[in-house]
Amino acid sequence: MSFRTTSMRMARLATAKATLSKRTFSLLANATTRYTAASSAAKAMTPITSIRGVKTINFGGTEEVVHERADWPKERLLDYFKNDTFALIGYGSQGYGQGLNLRDNGLNVIIGVRKGSSWEAAVEDGWVPGENLFEVDEAISRGTIIMDLLSDAAQSETWFHIKPQLTEGKTLYFSHGFSPVFKDLTHVEPPSNIDVILAAPKGSGRTVRSLFKEGRGINSSYAVWNDVTGKAEEKAIAMAIAIGSGYVYKTTFEREVNSDLYGERGCLMGGIHGMFLAQYEVLRENGHTPSEAFNETVEEATQSLYPLIGKYGMDYMYDACSTTARRGALDWYPRFKDALKPVFEELYESVKNGSETKRSLEFNSRSDYKERLEEELQTIRNMEIWRVGKEVRKLRPENQ
Repeated sequence: MSFRTTSMRMARLATAKATLSKRTFSLLANATTRYTAASSAAKAMTPITSIRGVKTINFGGTEEVVHERADWPKERLLDYFKNDTFALIGYGSQGYGQGLNLRDNGLNVIIGVRKGSSWEAAVEDGWVPGENLFEVDEAISRGTIIMDLLSDAAQSETWFHIKPQLTEGKTLYFSHGFSPVFKDLTHVEPPSNIDVILAAPKGSGRTVRSLFKEGRGINSSYAVWNDVTGKAEEKAIAMAIAIGSGYVYKTTFEREVNSDLYGERGCLMGGIHGMFLAQYEVLRENGHTPSEAFNETVEEATQSLYPLIGKYGMDYMYDACSTTARRGALDWYPRFKDALKPVFEELYESVKNGSETKRSLEFNSRSDYKERLEEELQTIRNMEIWRVGKEVRKLRPENQ
């Protein structure tokens, strides 16, 4: 479907909504026209240089190199990794997504897990015991590229057992910089005589899998910790594409883990949850009904506004709203930024100095951590806002 067709359809839907509600997207058609013109102008001012499959893109004034899936077609991946066996250790979220994508790309991948729930999950996904599903030690011995996709806490707990098996000639792969960067806390110090690389998808393993199946691919970063062979960077890029990435960009282990932990605790999860709660509580304290408070806090955000930001950008979202909504948002966002920035600065320092790592390891290494986590999640489930949300979701047309 073309951008023009999509925009016209969105305009018609917006007009219909305006008939039912004062909160409108009545300027959507004009906004689409202005956005299209602005987008064209922006593209004209944003040079993209392509040399031998490497693209240099100007991101807001800073040039960065990116690599795309098209640079590494399946045939090239098969040739590049023809002598390798991927030994994927752990079958959680990332293990599931990356493992199945590697398998679908025709690469030689095996799974290494203990017998139990993860083993059973792997069998359900078509991994065959004794053929491409093994106990951890056996998988490591067979593998040339060891993909440590255990949880952060499990990586720390198992490291002294795994490290001696990482012999010269193997490659160690991570999808998170957590363990080696905070080695003073995790005790994970990679061997110095092997390549150590990272490919970090910007999403859950389920998303890694679903976007791959859709033919799109998730965005990922890559990094190198050790380059013994002189080919570690190329290998990391190829790995990132092989696991299902659409495009990849370079980072370091340190920057990856700092930005990841910071983002999860901030806008991606913790921060946005806190903001939802604060807004909802004020609405309820001022006499608004639960359904109204939820719709004005969560439902309109997730179902109407955030998708516009994701698809077209923040400026488009502003331009697509009513004049009253736009004026108020433009006036208030600087105040929110000023109020929140000190909290974000405190958060980043807590990530950088290892406090968040220490907290994570202490909690997730407890024998009763699953029970304690369930208690916290149950508290969230029992909050009025999310109980209301459960009922509101039932009213969506697709759930009728």
